[in-house]
Amino acid sequence: MAIRRFLVALMFWFLYLGYYGGVVSYNRPPPRPTVSIPSSDQDDPSSPQQVHISLSGLDKMRISWITTDFGTPATVRYGTSSKEYTWNASGTTDSYTYVLYKSGEIHNVVIGPLKPDTVYYYNCGSDGGPEFTFKTPPAQFPIKFAVSGDLGQTEWTQSTLDHMSHSNYDVLLLPGDLAYADADQPLWDSFGRLVEPLASQRPWMVTQGNHELEIIPLVHTHSFTSYNARWSMPYQESGSDSNLYYSFQVAGVHVLMLGSYTDFEVGTPQYSWLQADLAKVDRKVTPWLVALIHAPWYNSNTAHQDEYESYGMKTAMEGLLFGAHVDVVFAGHVHAYERFTRVYRDEANPCGPVHIIIGDGGNREGLANKYLDPQPNVSVFREASFGLGEFQVMNESHALWSWHRNDDAELVITDSVWLTSLITDPACQTV
Repeated sequence: MAIRRFLVALMFWFLYLGYYGGVVSYNRPPPRPTVSIPSSDQDDPSSPQQVHISLSGLDKMRISWITTDFGTPATVRYGTSSKEYTWNASGTTDSYTYVLYKSGEIHNVVIGPLKPDTVYYYNCGSDGGPEFTFKTPPAQFPIKFAVSGDLGQTEWTQSTLDHMSHSNYDVLLLPGDLAYADADQPLWDSFGRLVEPLASQRPWMVTQGNHELEIIPLVHTHSFTSYNARWSMPYQESGSDSNLYYSFQVAGVHVLMLGSYTDFEVGTPQYSWLQADLAKVDRKVTPWLVALIHAPWYNSNTAHQDEYESYGMKTAMEGLLFGAHVDVVFAGHVHAYERFTRVYRDEANPCGPVHIIIGDGGNREGLANKYLDPQPNVSVFREASFGLGEFQVMNESHALWSWHRNDDAELVITDSVWLTSLITDPACQTV
C-alpha cells in the first residue's frame, strides 16, 4: 500500500509540473471529495461488475464487464423479453497489470444484429447472474445525445449522473477524462461501479483525455494502459489502427472521436485516418457531422491556455474539419462551460463548426472560474458551473443544443441554441 501511494504521488508530481504535454497549472477552487464505490464483500467473484455498453457497427452492441473470478466465460445471453434469452454470443477475455496492480478479468462481447429503438434484456458471464437491460438507439431522426466531459467521481459527478438519468438520452458522448484515477488503479474500478447503472443501459462512446495517460517515468512508460483495456471502442470498424481515435454513425449522425494526446500532425496515422474517414462520409446518409476532442481549440478561460494539444491539433486539423462541413466540435479539459459561434481560423464564419466546451462533468479538481477579459467576440456564452449537455438532432436540417446547470434540482435549460446543419446551407457548399 505504501509503495502504491508513493507511485501515485510521483505521478501527480509529474502531472502538475506539466509533464503531460505541457499542461499548464492554474489556481483551482477547493476540490470536491471523491465518491469511492467499493466492491461488496458479498459479491460473487463470477458476478459481472462495471458493466457498460458501446456501439459496435450499425446494428451491434459491445457488452463490457469485469469479474474477479478468473475463468468466468465471456458469454452474453440476450433477448427482447425478461429472462427469455433467444440469442447468445461469446467474446474475449483479457486483463492488464499496472506496476503492482493486476486487474480483474475484462470481458468484451459484441452482440447483434439488433433492432433499432428496442429494449433488450441480457445476462453476462455465468448463467443465472443478474439481468441487465439496454435500449438501442433509433435508426432515424430524432435522436438525443447526452454530452459530458471530465466526469470524475465526486459529489458533483453524482449530480451530473442523476440529471443524466432523467434526460432520456439515446447515446452518451464523453470527450475525455473519465475516472480521474491518475495511476490509482482501484479508482478505475470504483468509477466503473459508479457509472454502471447508466452505462449498462445506454451506449457510452468515449475518447481519451490527459488523465488517461497514466505514465510514471521509469516505472510505467506505456500510455493509456488502463483506458485501452477497460474502454474498448469500435475503432477497427471505422478503419482506425488505434482505440484512441475512431468514428461511428448512428441515426443520421457521423461522429468523429479524435485523440488530443496521440500524434495528430500532418502525415501521422491519426491525420491520415481522419482524411480517409471524412472522404467516406455520405452526407445524404448522415447529414450531421460531429467531432469530439479533449483539449479545446477555442477557449476564453484562463485555464489551459497555450497548450500544444490545443493549438497544435487546431493547426493540423481545423482545415480538414472545415472542408468537410463539420457542424459541431465538443471539447472537455477546461472545467467550465463555453459555447462559441460558428468559427474558423479565430473569426466568426457561418460555414465553420460551433465549438462547445463541456468539461464540467464533476471532476475532483474543481471549476475553472477565471475568464479572459474582454470576452472574445466569437464566444457567445460562458459559465463556470458543473452541468450536462443535450444535443437533440430533430431532422436532417435542425438540432437543438442545450446546457443544464447542475445547481438546479431538475433539468433546467441555462443555455440553448437551434443549429442548422451546414450540408443543408447552399451558401456553404461552395466554400
